[in-house]
Amino acid sequence: MAYLSLNNKNKKQEEGRFSLCGNKIDAIKMPTVTEKIHLWIKNWKGEKSHWIVVTGMHGIVEAHKNPDFKQMISTADLFVPDGISLVWLAKSRGFNFKKRISGADLMEACFEMFEKEGLSSFFYGDSEDTLAKLQSNLKKKYPNLKIAGAYPSHFKPLFSDEDPIVIKKINDAKPDILWVARGLPKQERWIYRYRPELKVPVVAGVGAAFNFLSGNVKRAPAWIGDMGFEWLWRLLKEPKRMWKRVFIDGPIFLWLVFWDFVFGSFNNPNID
Repeated sequence: MAYLSLNNKNKKQEEGRFSLCGNKIDAIKMPTVTEKIHLWIKNWKGEKSHWIVVTGMHGIVEAHKNPDFKQMISTADLFVPDGISLVWLAKSRGFNFKKRISGADLMEACFEMFEKEGLSSFFYGDSEDTLAKLQSNLKKKYPNLKIAGAYPSHFKPLFSDEDPIVIKKINDAKPDILWVARGLPKQERWIYRYRPELKVPVVAGVGAAFNFLSGNVKRAPAWIGDMGFEWLWRLLKEPKRMWKRVFIDGPIFLWLVFWDFVFGSFNNPNID
């Protein structure tokens, strides 16, 4: 995968890809992501969906704990860093990379482009109430945005007898992108299993984004996120959901970074 880079070794690369514990992470900026999505949609010929993984520390730790999950996400077309820790790592490895790409931010960046281009979205995940609030908010903010459909996943097991109905509903709606919000790792496992059956140009797992954009959960102010403290904000807002990620996954992630620095790819960071 080729990105624009700077030839002068004294300067940082603009964009690229690096490895952390065998996970290939794209140090890529939002305009490049939305441009890729636009091209994937416009050039799609009915082949397998392009898949975007959006995660940070949590995804790296999950991949470490479960090799099958690591193999799954390695088949994605993009692994974009949603988390300040991966942004800092990208900087340390020579990339001029300053801002994470969260699921909610990616969705909103795409909606701005989709509204102009007449492209459509399908939302799969969360509850009927959340989806209703999400669509209502989007219609107010993006009045010309095309919404192909929505389907809840709340209280459903990861895989169920209802899945063929969900897949048919999505395919019949013919969206340009499918947003899946079931939380990591459920959404990635679901996407991996059904990706061959989906007739959608692009699919992205966006975690808690539906809750943020619906207004169910208040996002941290931008300056808090940019400083790297959104994890603290979310811990205070959602302690039952976030405590394990902060107090268990956090130390594991730091150990993985240290291990990679000593024995892994840190000193040879750039990969194709």
